[in-house]
Amino acid sequence: MATLARRDIRGPLDFLDWLETPWAAALHPVSGHPLRMEDYVKNGSYVVRAEMPGINPEKDLEVTVSKGILTIKASRQEDSHARHHSEFRYGTFARSVTLPEGADEEHIEAVYDNGILEISVALASKSGEARRTIPVMLNHHIKAT
Repeated sequence: MATLARRDIRGPLDFLDWLETPWAAALHPVSGHPLRMEDYVKNGSYVVRAEMPGINPEKDLEVTVSKGILTIKASRQEDSHARHHSEFRYGTFARSVTLPEGADEEHIEAVYDNGILEISVALASKSGEARRTIPVMLNHHIKAT
């Protein structure tokens, strides 16, 4: 059975602890985005998946769409346990993605399970698009009206 090793770095780099505070998160070079996501197209739908462990989706999660922009907003509240060290992120997280061309904003489903939010957006079938042939005239000039 593996045991967790306690990471206790003390010494000349001790001043870096202040980088873990929320106001300095933007300065932290390796923290990455607090809301990690992936997206792909599958079975005629655009799918967005986001890692969101430790939230209550009924109270702490909001998914909105407007003018081709899908926005995910969530918050994770810090409990009152006294701890020595934490790398968890607390507070409000938001991330927006531009929906692909043909996304149907009226047909979006969202499911949260085991810390993963999965959003599926129906895509319009390209085969149903009308195609129009433009006739090409020879030896004629377009008249300005």
